[in-house]
Amino acid sequence: MFEQIGTVLGRVLDGQRSRVPVRGNSYRRGYCEAIFWRRTNWQEVQRILLAAKRYERIERRPGRRNGPLGSVAIEVMEYLVSVVDYKTGRLEPSIETMMRRLKRSRDAIVRALTNLRRHGFLAWIRRYEPTGNEGHGPQVRQVSNAYRLLLPERARRHLEHFGVSSPIPEDCEHTHEVRTAELEQYRKSLPCEERASFTVDDALLRQAYARLGRAIDRKKWNDQRESAGRDESRTDSIKPVPE
Repeated sequence: MFEQIGTVLGRVLDGQRSRVPVRGNSYRRGYCEAIFWRRTNWQEVQRILLAAKRYERIERRPGRRNGPLGSVAIEVMEYLVSVVDYKTGRLEPSIETMMRRLKRSRDAIVRALTNLRRHGFLAWIRRYEPTGNEGHGPQVRQVSNAYRLLLPERARRHLEHFGVSSPIPEDCEHTHEVRTAELEQYRKSLPCEERASFTVDDALLRQAYARLGRAIDRKKWNDQRESAGRDESRTDSIKPVPE
């Protein structure tokens, strides 16, 4: 499937590849993600994470300390699950970011990513972007990969064996509750116009809500200004009592 996506990307991005050397099969940032990323939700990514953990444990050979993925790969998967954007599927942390957050070496992170891709839990696209240099100097530079979480069939069978509705660990539930509360608090702090863009997916409906939000914000502002004007008027009408 991803070989076909690569072929489509190659046709769509014909002429976009730089003549300056970058890593093979790299695509310009901002031109390839729309057909690669997909929307997801908390339940789906947690299901993938749970499948990866069970796959690591069940597929481990006797006498081996780690399974086919490795403990660092599970750490990487937990991090990716925590930062993926549910609405767009956007997932693009750099290796340096993962090294810093997980306190692991570059080799360990790269090996973990490779294992996750080899066993079907992860796919990625290499990307580059223009440097903005004029004249001399590199015209493009390599940037972080675009990643996508996957649930391979073999791991899916492990989930079905234990039951699809297996409970999510309590720490995951707590993290989800905290994140939901933080998002809700942030949403309430937005003006009405921006709040519509934050909560509505449909473009036409979002525009309608935005217009309504602007009207509400404008009315609030006018009401506050009129209230302030009345207060000033009452203050000016009060004459000082002569001594």
